[in-house]
Amino acid sequence: MNILDKIIQDKKREVALKKSIIPMEQLEASVLFNSRTKSLSKMLQNSASGIIAEHKRRSPSKQTINNSFSVEEVVLGYQNAGVCGISVLTDGKYFGGSLDDLLLAKASVSVPILRKEFVVDEYQILEAKAFGADAILLIAAVLDQKQIKKLSEFAQSLALEVLLEVHDLKELEQSIIPSLDMIGVNNRNLKTFEVSLENSINLASHIPDNFVKVSESGISDVNSIKSLQGFGYNGFLIGEHFMKTENAGESCQKFISELSKM
Repeated sequence: MNILDKIIQDKKREVALKKSIIPMEQLEASVLFNSRTKSLSKMLQNSASGIIAEHKRRSPSKQTINNSFSVEEVVLGYQNAGVCGISVLTDGKYFGGSLDDLLLAKASVSVPILRKEFVVDEYQILEAKAFGADAILLIAAVLDQKQIKKLSEFAQSLALEVLLEVHDLKELEQSIIPSLDMIGVNNRNLKTFEVSLENSINLASHIPDNFVKVSESGISDVNSIKSLQGFGYNGFLIGEHFMKTENAGESCQKFISELSKM
């Protein structure tokens, strides 16, 4: 069993336990549930940088990345740097995140927030809405087309945008449906954790132009972004590169400043 299979197995068990004690009606009664969401896809389309910066404490491949910042410090730093959106990892066991991180991010900034999670059930989409997300992530590697359609349509019914993550051409071709806003190409192989930007370049021409194109993982220099923009990418999800520094917001600010000079 690879790490992704293990994460999904644990996630299904976790969601079942949550559903047994917190009913959906309680999530729908959240003070944030009926709040207006912000469009991450529009922010990306109207931005010169297209940066989605990530709050990420650790990962299965790198273990601890950074535990020294509060959520508020990180996300405020990102917003001040001029990001288009902020991705918040909410998985606890493998990434050290939580729904509280999402809530604190929502309370701290005004830019769109993406809940980055291994979504396997509509319940998690209700959680995303109840805790302040503007967009959710769906991962093609763990969902079939029927599931992607059902989950994405449910998300859009709650005014949440959908970023679908793919890793290869087969996943992409099986997953293109109208109820998506953004298609993200993950440059990290989730089975080996090796990273190559060639993945985004190779898949770029296969993504229809009516979806906002996002490149994810392994982006650590402005030249990579300039190159990927040439292939039609508007969004760039960057986490580890900023989080591993002593000041994530400052690191992000320098990166965006450098990008604007090119």
